[in-house]
Amino acid sequence: MSGWPKPAEGSWTQHYPDLGTGPISFEDSVSPEFYELEREAIFRRAWLNVGRIEQLPRTGSYFTKEIRIARTSVIVVRDGDGTVRAFHNICRHRGNKLVWNDFPNEEVSGTCRQFTCKYHGWRYGLDGALNFVQQEGEFFDLDKDSTGLAPVHCEVWAGFVFVNLDREPRQTLREFLGPMITALEGYPFDRMTEWYEFSADNRSNWKLFADAFQEYYHVPALHTQQVPAAVRRPENGFTCAHFQLDGPHRVTSTAGPRRWTLAPEYMYPIERVTRSGLVGPWQSPELDVAMPPGLNPGKVEPWGIDNFQIFPNIEILIYRGWYLLYRYWPTSHNTHHFEGMLCYQPARTVRERVEHEVSSVVFKEFALQDAGMLTGTQTALESAYATAGITEYPVGDQEILVRHFHKTVADWVDAYRAERTGVRA
Repeated sequence: MSGWPKPAEGSWTQHYPDLGTGPISFEDSVSPEFYELEREAIFRRAWLNVGRIEQLPRTGSYFTKEIRIARTSVIVVRDGDGTVRAFHNICRHRGNKLVWNDFPNEEVSGTCRQFTCKYHGWRYGLDGALNFVQQEGEFFDLDKDSTGLAPVHCEVWAGFVFVNLDREPRQTLREFLGPMITALEGYPFDRMTEWYEFSADNRSNWKLFADAFQEYYHVPALHTQQVPAAVRRPENGFTCAHFQLDGPHRVTSTAGPRRWTLAPEYMYPIERVTRSGLVGPWQSPELDVAMPPGLNPGKVEPWGIDNFQIFPNIEILIYRGWYLLYRYWPTSHNTHHFEGMLCYQPARTVRERVEHEVSSVVFKEFALQDAGMLTGTQTALESAYATAGITEYPVGDQEILVRHFHKTVADWVDAYRAERTGVRA
């Protein structure tokens, strides 16, 4: 039984009646045809976060991003005016990939004064302009002014660098993010520059891993090790204190006694010694700035974590004094590339560094437990739709964000189909 109040309608799901309460389908996670539609309907239309502004500290700093579902590679660079720009990673001469090191499909980063194609030596400025053509006189009517790098729409919000691959984005980044997300402006993301990064290539549809972090209903069953065996009660459930939807985006907040306020038997020895664990360092330095109104939108107390899920494929989990970032990059209908990044305020002492490292290692252990479910879920769902005839699945109130996520994906695909056929969805 939940100790946290629910909306007057009786449940979080009924508070958002457009979601319905019936079983939902996961066919969107097993269908190659649906994956092909997601390419155009979602990943070539939505604003996609590809990095942080701290990755571009000075003029000429750049990184590349492989967006395989959109069949493109993007260069993101800070130009001489300090503007963050993005370009398709393609030389305009004969289409060679412009920026890469040893392996063309690997992402790279660095600092340069210009981009030079490895193949024939064409050179481009940081603003994308074509500055040099080897043996230029050999070409016919070459207009260098119109042969610069192909730009990609790029905007920055709160230090998060977004690109949009549409010819003309339907919304500005700010319009796309909406009031719930932009209400986080002012949160000091820029102070948390000690990063621990992980990535994995998983054998599941990208949405199935995102689902794992959209609900905490699975925690008592899958993450039983979170609590020492002596006081473990697997039959106990877990409920979130707050859910909120805004357009295609979602947030949930957890609450409850902070781990370090529990009796010693509820903690592992390493947690007591290092004062750190799954929920991060117990005593991160205080942030001497006013917190933005968007943090802890449900005003729950004691507050635990806010998990903001920005459509389509990024999650920002804000803890007490640090944050965690997830990105899911589809690579086929049943595989994806996962990125995780833990961001702390730079350690001032050896103890603080140990706290960060313990927290990041414990995170990886729990993420692996979630990832361990993926192949089983993917293969079972494929069997369910191909042979077993099981097409719908019950989703509880604690899984409202899973319901909303799959509905949003379907809505975007339906809108794309309607545009192509000229028939309203």
